[in-house]
Amino acid sequence: MPVAEKSDTFILDNGGYSIKAGYASQSSPRVIPNCIVKAKAEKRRAFIGDQIEDCRELSSLFYMLPFQKGYLVNWDHQKTLWDYLFGKQSFHLKCDELNLVFTEPYFNFSSIQEGLSEIFFEEYGFKSLLRTHTGDLSCYQNKIENPDEKCCLVIESGYSFTHIVPYVLGKRVRNAVRRIDVGGKLLTNHLKEIISYRQLHVLEETYVMNSCKEDCCYVSTEWDSDLKKAKARGKENTIARDYVLPDFTTLRRGYMKSLEESTGKAGDGEQIIRMNNERFMVPEVLFNPSDIGIQQMGIPEAVQLSISQCEEMAQPWLYRNIVLTGGNILFPGFKERLEREIRALAPDNMEVNIRVGSDPVLYPWRGGASIAKDPGFSQLCVTKQDYMERGYNACLNKYYL
Repeated sequence: MPVAEKSDTFILDNGGYSIKAGYASQSSPRVIPNCIVKAKAEKRRAFIGDQIEDCRELSSLFYMLPFQKGYLVNWDHQKTLWDYLFGKQSFHLKCDELNLVFTEPYFNFSSIQEGLSEIFFEEYGFKSLLRTHTGDLSCYQNKIENPDEKCCLVIESGYSFTHIVPYVLGKRVRNAVRRIDVGGKLLTNHLKEIISYRQLHVLEETYVMNSCKEDCCYVSTEWDSDLKKAKARGKENTIARDYVLPDFTTLRRGYMKSLEESTGKAGDGEQIIRMNNERFMVPEVLFNPSDIGIQQMGIPEAVQLSISQCEEMAQPWLYRNIVLTGGNILFPGFKERLEREIRALAPDNMEVNIRVGSDPVLYPWRGGASIAKDPGFSQLCVTKQDYMERGYNACLNKYYL
């Protein structure tokens, strides 16, 4: 965990899968899972956030998630996680001395927005609050890194959704924001169903199969060619790999064997899953959601549609400054495939340039840390005094959500 140097601003990037939290002066945040977990091996105890590392056996875990379908629905679970994070076991915050930068989902319900302001001011008592979107923070960070760029298109592919968000001169073009209902959670569930149907019943093994997805899956840049290889037998098949499942005594996390070691036969004391075309068919859903019956366009088409709904003068700037954030960006081959497909859809006279930060998951948090050092930061926040005088209207007038 990074050392928490003292700063008067705390950044809380509250994602559906993980919470990225830390002082603005830290070099990187602390990342904890945004869930409460119960395990079969230890029925009496609930593991909050990163306490899951103390759990002996990670099979058949029962997840209690604050977020469902991308929105905060269970306040009790979320407050338990925040209490743990702000309390003595983690950061031990003195909330009344701190400004808070908090990220929330796009198109958030007004009742949830009101509840968030209320809980941070009245329950925790923060000195001031900036509620914003992860895309706004990514755009700000991108502006610092590339000061000459006038516009920016943020593609954020996370746990629940994939959003395409254009920014012109630093301001979000609200009517051009596009959402695809495909995220990391859906991909993990899809992989669980495929493996359960073809090989081994793993529908209850969310934690194990999520690790399997992260270790084995990639985005195919030559889809037809990879499909032919996956159909081949013997040495001609260079796609198939053995994934060794963890036993939670000698092996805590599974791993993928190399091509030479992957024979399809389990070694002594091993249990394996044979990963063949699943390796690239699962992330393919991001590009073709109709493959599994979701009647929506893929990311490249959504990018083209989103940009076409912005002003004509801004379009070349948007194509040349596309920023990728979120956990799904970590699939090998994602950037190359996306760049190729957007290039095919974009007008010939426009340059297409895609940027990926050193860590796409932490990129918005770093944007939050940067914005906290901005001289005009205090103008963006609602103070506790202002909130107490004017109530929720103070937030409505200040935030552009």
